[in-house]
Amino acid sequence: MDKNTITGFVLIALLLIGFSWWSQPSKEEQRAQFVKDSILTAKRKEAEKAAKFAADKRQAAAKAQIEADTTALFHEALKAQKAQEIVLQNNKVALTLSTKGGTVEKAVIKGYVGHNIAVKDGSKDQPNVTLFDRKDQQLNFMLAAKEANIMTGDLYFQPSQVTDSTVTMTANAGAGKSLVLSYRLGRDYMLHMSLRVNGMAGLFAPNTNSMDINWQDHCRQQERGYTFENRYATLTYHYTDGGTDYLSETSEKIDEKIDDPINWVAFKNQFFSAVMIANNGFQQDALLTSIPQAKESKYLKQYQAKLKTAFDPTGKNASTFDFYFGPNDFRLLQKVEKENGQGKDLQMQRLVYLGWPLFRIINRWFTIYVFDWLSKVFPMGVVLIMITLLLKLITYPMVKKSYMSSAKMRVLKPKLDAATAQYNKPEDQMQKQQAMMAEYAKYGVSPLSGCLPMLIQMPIWIAMFNFVPNAIQLRGQSFLWMKDLSTYDPIFEWSKNLWLIGDHLSLTCILFCAAQLLYSWFTMQQQKDQMVGQQADQMKMMQWMMYLMPLFFFFVFNDYSSGLNFYYFVSLFFSAAIMWLLRKTTNDEKLLAILESRYKANKANPKKAGGMMARLQALQEMQERQQQELKRKQAELDEKKREL
Repeated sequence: MDKNTITGFVLIALLLIGFSWWSQPSKEEQRAQFVKDSILTAKRKEAEKAAKFAADKRQAAAKAQIEADTTALFHEALKAQKAQEIVLQNNKVALTLSTKGGTVEKAVIKGYVGHNIAVKDGSKDQPNVTLFDRKDQQLNFMLAAKEANIMTGDLYFQPSQVTDSTVTMTANAGAGKSLVLSYRLGRDYMLHMSLRVNGMAGLFAPNTNSMDINWQDHCRQQERGYTFENRYATLTYHYTDGGTDYLSETSEKIDEKIDDPINWVAFKNQFFSAVMIANNGFQQDALLTSIPQAKESKYLKQYQAKLKTAFDPTGKNASTFDFYFGPNDFRLLQKVEKENGQGKDLQMQRLVYLGWPLFRIINRWFTIYVFDWLSKVFPMGVVLIMITLLLKLITYPMVKKSYMSSAKMRVLKPKLDAATAQYNKPEDQMQKQQAMMAEYAKYGVSPLSGCLPMLIQMPIWIAMFNFVPNAIQLRGQSFLWMKDLSTYDPIFEWSKNLWLIGDHLSLTCILFCAAQLLYSWFTMQQQKDQMVGQQADQMKMMQWMMYLMPLFFFFVFNDYSSGLNFYYFVSLFFSAAIMWLLRKTTNDEKLLAILESRYKANKANPKKAGGMMARLQALQEMQERQQQELKRKQAELDEKKREL
């Protein structure tokens, strides 16, 4: 990697840091924005409270009227009763359904540690994960009848055919009319549901063919690292025609309209999701909401989905749904979506975010296979080390090629100094670059050959950056001093958040930054030996920039998972070790002798050597000829003007 490439990376990083600092509002602006947001939030809450009060008042009046009229639709189902709880469960999940509303009010995922967020040391962790309970999530189906809207959330259902995996909920509408919800729990995390009306066709308008669904959820914080987990908590949805998308994980989105039909919506946090799948699809113009929550609330997002799907008022065809309450496990999601029975590719594995297309391909077809294979034999911490070693083995030829390119430039430095000694004036820089490239071409050396192999490795780094935080297999797994590879490993903690740092210092982040500093030092030492002329002076400034990069990484990665920081630490450590080993095993005298023999072969005609440097040299010579031609024409034009 040459000086210009390193300078480019450093400038990009400094530009990002500088822009973040420059664009940060002042304390006065922050206070003004806080006051403005507080006022808007208060107004919105007041409006919502007023609307809810009005709706409750109308509902109470309607309910009182129905209770007074024993012939009214759903008279018995609307009368206040004691709600019963029906539990459907297998060895993977336990789902509690309430006869009030007839929907799932609590989901417990078995086999995963439930963190008690209020206790930092985890001494009161639970054996299972509670994804949500009745205070967190509500699901309501609304059927628009001629005389009144039927809201399932207001109805009391009678359970029947109750087993560990099935239940039928029936709301009696009177005179042979009923609304029936049937549930069947699959062998793992899928819950199958159907909604059907009986004897109610005449209560709906002839053109009625859809119903409304209102699904709300307060997404719980499940992991100890709130900031890190919140980055991966998103309301995600899948288009009927293929492809997934999600609402912003950082900004507030209220009633975001989705123009195209979708077939599932997921209320997702980092490692677990609640997914609602409509087998007939959700119609276009769905309204989705995602509102980030304050850290102190112990919630990540407030989700809401306002949906429409097909409904048959005659009761001949049921509206069928599938619910997934479970972990975001790539292989598992591939497997369970086949239980849908519709033969559709739902792409539920997209709930495990693997990065942009290029990085997703690397993770999808390489990282996951290797990870699955290694995790059957080794503990998770060792798996990360093994993946690092495997990637280093694969990329070693490119690393060696990059190093040898730098080594060739290093041993040629005295000759480059001699060849460019006469071009020390600022106006001679073009000739100086041309002389350098001519020397490189004679010896068959290309500085770009050292840069490109390093750039090829960047997608692997970024792919792992996307894979490790979403690997649920790391959740709750300990290694060495790290109690949980899926979250940070604090060496020190305190109660208040500090700007840029947060409320802790992560040990693996410190080790990663130290490894980055070591690697930067090795890189600088190598680059320093090959700088020519003014490049050596510029190198001093670049050294300070490179040494500041680990500090920048510390503020970025202090909240990241210990597994990711550990992977980067091991990767950089081995990178520095490989560079040191190559430096020790490279004989500069033999390398120079090889280059000298190559030089003698190409001495008569430098362009005969071919390669990138010869082409670059030819390009610069052409540019110089063009500049000289332009100067000649300008001189002729000036001469004619003087003659006139």
